[in-house]
Amino acid sequence: MNGSEDAFDERDDAEPGVPSPDRGDLRVTEIERLRMFSRIARAVAGDFDLGELVAIVTDAATQWSGGKFGAFFYNQVDDKGEIYSLYTLSGVPRSAFANFEMPRKTAVFAPTFDGTGVVRSDDIRKDPRYGRSEPHFGMPAGHLPVVSYLAVPVISRTGAVHGGLFIAHDEPGRFGEDAEEIVKTIAAHAAIAIDNAALLREARRESEARRIAHETSAKLAAIVEHSDDAILSKSLDGTITSWNASAERLFGYAAEEAIGRHITLLIPEDRLHEEDMIIGGVREGRRTEHLETLRRRKDGTLVHVSLTVSPIRDEHGNIVGASKIARDISERVEAQERQALLMREMNHRIKNLFTLTGGLISLSARSAGSVEQLASTLRDRVGALARAHALTMQDDLDGGEASAGLVELLRAILSPYETGHADALAITGEDIQVRGSALTSLALVLHEFATNAAKYGALSSLEGRLTIHLRREGEMLVMQWIERGGPAVEIAPTHIGFGSRLEKAALSGLGATITRTWDPAGLTLSVALPVAQLAGSSSS
Repeated sequence: MNGSEDAFDERDDAEPGVPSPDRGDLRVTEIERLRMFSRIARAVAGDFDLGELVAIVTDAATQWSGGKFGAFFYNQVDDKGEIYSLYTLSGVPRSAFANFEMPRKTAVFAPTFDGTGVVRSDDIRKDPRYGRSEPHFGMPAGHLPVVSYLAVPVISRTGAVHGGLFIAHDEPGRFGEDAEEIVKTIAAHAAIAIDNAALLREARRESEARRIAHETSAKLAAIVEHSDDAILSKSLDGTITSWNASAERLFGYAAEEAIGRHITLLIPEDRLHEEDMIIGGVREGRRTEHLETLRRRKDGTLVHVSLTVSPIRDEHGNIVGASKIARDISERVEAQERQALLMREMNHRIKNLFTLTGGLISLSARSAGSVEQLASTLRDRVGALARAHALTMQDDLDGGEASAGLVELLRAILSPYETGHADALAITGEDIQVRGSALTSLALVLHEFATNAAKYGALSSLEGRLTIHLRREGEMLVMQWIERGGPAVEIAPTHIGFGSRLEKAALSGLGATITRTWDPAGLTLSVALPVAQLAGSSSS
């Protein structure tokens, strides 16, 4: 507060021959009055904290009115909108008021706190309003000795009462009309200063809020733009209004191609009902979470996505659009499909193994002369079956690529079905090395051929014969699979089971073609296989 008093000390800049006003003699010239108000105006126009402002005006009002001590009791509003009271003193230390409560709106204080008028008294103790309120009925014990009293409300330009300037002296008759005018003028300046301080505080708060909002918006924009998920927004009528880089990568449309067009640009015909469901939920304020569906790319291909759609609200809380996050789940869906296929393939193979084991027992029993011979023959054939399985399922632990000759692969797969006579199985022609995934796919096809031959064809009979001939025709390897001596073939089977579908898928993966010839003498298969594909060449 001492710093505030210095701001109005006449000794700093008073002109020679112009005395400072004496507290007991308020014969202030018009020039002095103008100079004083000019200083106050400059002070309250500065960028002061509210506490500094009220200290300045309290010191000025006390000094220029001739008061011995003064106080400014004022209201403040916190960030939660709650009102609380503060005060500042002039002419006495703060400890002089430390033991007293804030003034209440008693009969004496009411005009000031209500803003209804000025209270000026030569001796407040003689005022009819004085001493009428509990619990003190006057000044409490130890209070400053107030005799002359001048109280002026400080009123905002909006009409709200900020508080009041209270000036006092311990002698009677110290305040006249001149003092009242001075304090009223200072109070008017104080009101402007408090209004300006509030406006400045609010402007700073809004500026800070705008800065934070701008930074937050920039961060969110960066997150959206660099997200791995496709993020876009649309109006309630379905018009696309924003489009991030991942949306361009996922759907193939650049932002300028997508923005302004209808969202059905991305929706297949048979999925249009989903948009009605989604936008209906948005209008009701509901989110759609993790909807797994299909969407259409620019090139017409379909992509598996997981959609999350949320309402967009304006500053008034009204729903004005929707934000949509689309996550590409193609890899997961394909992995699930592969897993399901592998499970079915495993089930199919296990069932085949049981069937083949039964067939091997029957086949071995026909040619066995004793139990010991049956056991030995069956053991050899089951062992051959295991070796064939190991060859086709080989896994190079050093990270190398699985590889086997086609003739070796055929013998490993067919050895369990050899019936014992010399011409039961014959493999002729040109051998070729089979590598990588082609080995597994081809083994799968050959297993199907062998299984069917053991169930229904030449390998199901002691008299049956299987001849396989391999020949190179340009970029293709042609394998002829000829069954003779088995059960007569009446007509081609019409039932297509999982094994047939598995065989078709494997041949498709190899880029191979197959021709079947059904003849009463037996089945003939002709399979054309791309050499580059079998060799695992990148050109395939």
